[in-house]
Amino acid sequence: MARTFLSSRIALAVALSTGLAVTVATPAVAAKKEKAAPGSYSDAFRKAAVPIEKAMTEATAKVPANATPADLAAAKTSMDTALGGNAKAALEAAIPTATTPDDKQALGTFLRNYGIIAQDLATKQKGNELMLQSGKVPAASLGLTNYDAGITAYQLKDYAGAATYLKTAKDAGFVDSANQLDAVLADSFKRSNNPGAILQMSKDDIAAAKAKGVAPSETSLRNALQAVYDSKQVGPSVEYAAMLGQYYPATWNTAISVVRQVAALPRDQNVDLMRLMFATGSLANRGDYVEYLDNLDSRAYPGEALKVINDGIAKGKITAADVGEDKSIAAGRVTADKATLPATERDAMKPGATAATVIGAGDLFLSYDEPAKAETFYGKALTIAGADTAKAALRMGIAQVQQGKFADAQVSFAKVTGPRVSVAKMWAAYAASKAGGAAPAAPAAAS
Repeated sequence: MARTFLSSRIALAVALSTGLAVTVATPAVAAKKEKAAPGSYSDAFRKAAVPIEKAMTEATAKVPANATPADLAAAKTSMDTALGGNAKAALEAAIPTATTPDDKQALGTFLRNYGIIAQDLATKQKGNELMLQSGKVPAASLGLTNYDAGITAYQLKDYAGAATYLKTAKDAGFVDSANQLDAVLADSFKRSNNPGAILQMSKDDIAAAKAKGVAPSETSLRNALQAVYDSKQVGPSVEYAAMLGQYYPATWNTAISVVRQVAALPRDQNVDLMRLMFATGSLANRGDYVEYLDNLDSRAYPGEALKVINDGIAKGKITAADVGEDKSIAAGRVTADKATLPATERDAMKPGATAATVIGAGDLFLSYDEPAKAETFYGKALTIAGADTAKAALRMGIAQVQQGKFADAQVSFAKVTGPRVSVAKMWAAYAASKAGGAAPAAPAAAS
């Protein structure tokens, strides 16, 4: 089963059952006293609508703007009493008489308002649909009406309908005060088996944000990332994961976890990704620390292993029992290993040193948090014929990041080719964020 990186289903359901339902209902209740404007009404509709309008006006006259369930129940009882004991039946009986656009607009308003009063979503939605079909909804209200119809369709589990209405609202430039439109639209696309629409929506949002010089919304980035992750697209997954981490630093764990899963990197490459998790403070649980240590090998890099172990224990993410063997091995080797640093440096600086020797020296000094020396050796390796230039450029960039040389690091990461590109792009995004390369946060939604 594909892992979900979107906002959780539970959180979304709570948003709909609390904030959104009330937000959508409020403008309708506020409009309860509005009477249909003079227009072209059919005689049959006038005959059916007059008692309905009178009953609704009287029933809602005392309902406050912030209506409670008891207020709405009282209004429903009043309407039912005035219309022969069943207001809903009277409204539905009037539907065949609504033949002109004005008829449909007026009856749609009555149905929608009664649906809110009666807490009857299906009746409310009939009203929304009739209003939209009438063609008489003012241009300024079309976004809100489509949004209301979309949310109501979603609550009725009509996900294809919800997607249609919400997309129309979005295209009209409507912004809801709860800032939930994009999340519900994406979920509607997903539940109606249209993942391609999720991706396209997110791509459009991201492109528009970049054109304005602002950060793409976190929702758009997460939606795009989920879509390409679900379809196992490695390159696009890395692209969107890098942007997510760059613009929203609190998401680095999610962003890097996506790449860890979809790219299936060998240990030698994955260790550099785990180093990014350490640098971003996003090692979140026991599994993250254990994977880092397993990739690193405490025998080869005891100093770095001890650093990771001590960090995990100090933060309560792992226990001594979890890493007892690794800690014992690392602690037993670190003193002797550090003693080899001067000789390693001398050998690597010799004119005839091999690429393997020079890169190995860079790796050792990098593991002991001596990035300036590590950078020197990786730089030298890049001049040696036959060297693993992708590895040297990537780790040179990491060493530069550790020194705060973020612009230089981005140049180094751009030189990486081949299988290490995924890791290089993630590090480059981090360097860009530290250098101030991230765009400002997206503007808050309008109320």
